[in-house]
Amino acid sequence: MNRVKLIAFTASGLAVARRIAEGLSLGEWLCETGTTLKEDPRCIHVPLTRWTADAFATARAVVFVGASGIAVRSIAPYLKSKETDPAVIVVDDNGRFAIPLVSGHIGGANRLAREIARVLGAVPVITTATDGSGCFAVDEWAREHNLAICGLKEAKAVSAALLAGKAVGFVSDFPVSGRLPDGVAYAEEGEVGIVVTLHEEAAPFVTTLRLIPRLVSIGIGCRKGKTAEEIARAVDGTLAVHGISHHAAAGVYSIDLKRDEPGLVDFCREWNLPFRTFSAEELSAVQGSFSASGFVAGVVGVDNVCERSAVLGSGSGARLVIAKQADNGVTVAAARQDYRISFE
Repeated sequence: MNRVKLIAFTASGLAVARRIAEGLSLGEWLCETGTTLKEDPRCIHVPLTRWTADAFATARAVVFVGASGIAVRSIAPYLKSKETDPAVIVVDDNGRFAIPLVSGHIGGANRLAREIARVLGAVPVITTATDGSGCFAVDEWAREHNLAICGLKEAKAVSAALLAGKAVGFVSDFPVSGRLPDGVAYAEEGEVGIVVTLHEEAAPFVTTLRLIPRLVSIGIGCRKGKTAEEIARAVDGTLAVHGISHHAAAGVYSIDLKRDEPGLVDFCREWNLPFRTFSAEELSAVQGSFSASGFVAGVVGVDNVCERSAVLGSGSGARLVIAKQADNGVTVAAARQDYRISFE
């Protein structure tokens, strides 16, 4: 569930915030509503600046129900980057307009504003240039399809080319379904283009926007006491040797004996990746051909941790794309599902 924090400043605004929360809670959002009204049990009892700081640190989206000036002044000290800032939306006290302020595409503010507008029967006020002109918004599309954007400068170049009516090339290492957006065409070279790939160095165009699908499951085994830095070095090196961007990592998997291994836990936190472990019995039941170690089996109860956990973590039908690689007490493997790009 994605967390959204809402704040209202008047009784009418609070009623609107409650309607928004009720509507969003039916979908993918976990809503928390607050107010500055002292007589209401939802009163935040902290300065608005502190509430906003907490919202930026803990929520995927922040909704101010009230004047846009209040929202702008509140968020200004905490804005860092469109890559990391949460979606911020302003809704007026009467629930007539939903206005995304920041992180419209990458943060999903435009999409959330439209969703809020549907809940309220309001008008979404979208001001980003590509949306206003009806052009393909590549950063928003990438976010919706769980694609990492490697280069905001290149993303801007793609949008600028589309707005100027210039051709934008497109290359994909994966099958594509649906018709390409207007202004985008298959090409092997050109001035500006998009490539969907796992390889961070791919550059078929003079200005290449690389979009990396987050679909690679990383299986890790390690000796006790390995640090996050040592694990990161092993994972980075393994992916690099096989030409796979670290942006493609979707999650980390291991045996349950490593559930609380400090280095693994810290590594996953630093890479912002989910971490899941499996029992020896679950790993042993994984079908496939894996490298086996009698020593490992004697210690943990299964002949291979990294390969089996990578495949199990990736889900049914996954295939191993990197067999076990050993690096100074850390073993790394990777698996992924088949993948298809969709414009449908």
